[in-house]
Amino acid sequence: MPDSKGASAQMVRQGLRQLGWQRLAVAALLLVLALFTALRSWQLPLLGDAESVLYDIRAAYFAPHTDTDKRVVLVVYTADTNRNTGQISPVDRTVLAQALAQIEALKATGQGAKGVGIDVLFDSPQDDDPLLQGALRGMTTPVFLAYADKRTNPEAITFEQEQDLKRYIGEVRTNEVGPASILLETDSDRVARRWPRQYDGLPPLLSVALTSRTPDADASFTHFTGRIRYRVPADPQRPVFDKIPIDMLADPATASLVAETIRGRYVLIGGDFADFDQFDTPLTRTGVSARLNDGQSRMIGVEVHASMLAQLLDHALPRVVPPWTLWLGSLLAIGLGVATAAAQARPWQLALAVLAQLAIFAVGPFLAERAGFDTLGFPAVGWAVGWLVAYTAISAALRAINAAQREFAQGALGKYLPRSVAAEILRNPERLRLHGEKRAIFCLFSDLEGFTKLTHAVEAEMIARLLNEYLDKLSAVVLDHGGTLDKFVGDAVVAFWGAPIAYPDDGERAVKAAIAMYHAGEEFRRNAPPGVPPIGRTRVGVHYGEAIVGNFGGDGRIQYTALGDAMNTAARLESANKPLDTTVLVSREAMERSGLDGFRPMGTVNLRGRATPVEVFEPVPDAAPEARALAEALVAAHVAGNRAAVATLTARIDASGHKDLALANLARRLAELDDGESYVLG
Repeated sequence: MPDSKGASAQMVRQGLRQLGWQRLAVAALLLVLALFTALRSWQLPLLGDAESVLYDIRAAYFAPHTDTDKRVVLVVYTADTNRNTGQISPVDRTVLAQALAQIEALKATGQGAKGVGIDVLFDSPQDDDPLLQGALRGMTTPVFLAYADKRTNPEAITFEQEQDLKRYIGEVRTNEVGPASILLETDSDRVARRWPRQYDGLPPLLSVALTSRTPDADASFTHFTGRIRYRVPADPQRPVFDKIPIDMLADPATASLVAETIRGRYVLIGGDFADFDQFDTPLTRTGVSARLNDGQSRMIGVEVHASMLAQLLDHALPRVVPPWTLWLGSLLAIGLGVATAAAQARPWQLALAVLAQLAIFAVGPFLAERAGFDTLGFPAVGWAVGWLVAYTAISAALRAINAAQREFAQGALGKYLPRSVAAEILRNPERLRLHGEKRAIFCLFSDLEGFTKLTHAVEAEMIARLLNEYLDKLSAVVLDHGGTLDKFVGDAVVAFWGAPIAYPDDGERAVKAAIAMYHAGEEFRRNAPPGVPPIGRTRVGVHYGEAIVGNFGGDGRIQYTALGDAMNTAARLESANKPLDTTVLVSREAMERSGLDGFRPMGTVNLRGRATPVEVFEPVPDAAPEARALAEALVAAHVAGNRAAVATLTARIDASGHKDLALANLARRLAELDDGESYVLG
């Protein structure tokens, strides 16, 4: 465990060094931006609009369904009222005075209202003011008159109108008649979603004032600024609130028809005109209101006040989401974005993880709304965008680190890896282990016969030229056959197949490369410059076994190499070519895994420094079948202890006159050995 932690810490430090302080600073700033976005999305352009839309969908979807509310009734001025009275703005006050008189009359018969709220501003003098003022002064039913000021509602009233309004209310104020604030605040998209603030200097909100003297009073709503609870009718034929034209209530002949609707209810009086005192709400924004209200797409102001009053009467304060929860959710969203970007997963697993997290961000606020929490201000979009920014920041940082790793891989491997392998490493740097690992590989070792003597007979400049040309030819063979160049040791070439990436045909490539290296060496000998002494043959050994493969060294100097017995055995096989009169020797382990034909056995030999004998084979794809058959027969006879057969085959080889030095060498060795004995090399 300590080693694992140390390795992880080292990887982190290395990644930070590769990232650089500039990119690290940018990534940190992006993470801070992600957190800010997750927390403050409602206040940000575009994101705030998206949050509002999602909230409206939640609020409309989970809006309570209700039958007609029997506690509140709306008495409204309509277009017909204006036509009948011949007055539009301000509305006719005579009909209002008559309606108030009928409410008082109903009270006398035990059918009175609990209270009256008037959502009409008396902000300019009218000829019929004395009639209305007289009616107000005579009210024994609590009446609350609309009040607004220029400071908090500059679009609704001017300074002069505010003064007229104060004077009017002061003239009619009694123990039963007083002012109430009709302020409705909208968000930046002009949608009424939340209760307005209770500003200093303003009287209580209309809904709070109406209930202040009744058992229905609820002080919790005095300074409440959370969501307005809008409801939808359970039956489209029965609206949430009864709505009575003020003409019907004002006319004594028809007032009795609505008496039952007035009795014991809170009466809210206001206008119901097209394009006047109308508001968008979550219900109207989602089309719910239009479907349930004969195509009417917006809600009149007095109905918004009625919704607030009904919410107060139900004591329906929503559950508050604690601020620490929003912080926790934001940090969790950022953390998930970071973890997802850093995860080493398959594409389909990553896609599922991303979809699952986005689903949580989308569904979570709906579940909270359903549970009764106030999700107005809940950063549903903010968390998703914060996740995306964090994911992008870490992804960009990791891409920069991967680019540095690819640059390292290219510099470290580009000179001794085939193009296909190098390209795979660059696409997936994890395929290259930066420290040793045990791998089963095909090892190759080559050597140029007599090179040491050549260095004493030729000038240094010519030696350098010859050596570079020779190594260039042989290294090209290795790379063309998909091998990894390990190192050059003088004139010797060390290579292997199976690392850093293993392929099914590595054995075939390794053996074919060995044969091709021999032929390349022969071509080099033939094309030697004039004056150069004869150059010896190229000898190659190939073995298959386990080795430790990886980058070894320090931070300043490293080498990708293979270490172990398999590499040593390949070197010993190369050396065995000289006493066995062969040019390419392949161990049985390598031969059997090459998938090639055309080998002939060269017996079993004891290599220097290796206790276990090795069966060796010479690849002779172009040799006559008889030559391969003779070698196979010789070895089989020796293993079987049939010395007579060995002698007969040896005589046959001698009599044939073939100049097959390797076959003759095999026959001579086997003739000298005891039955089944292996040949010991010096």
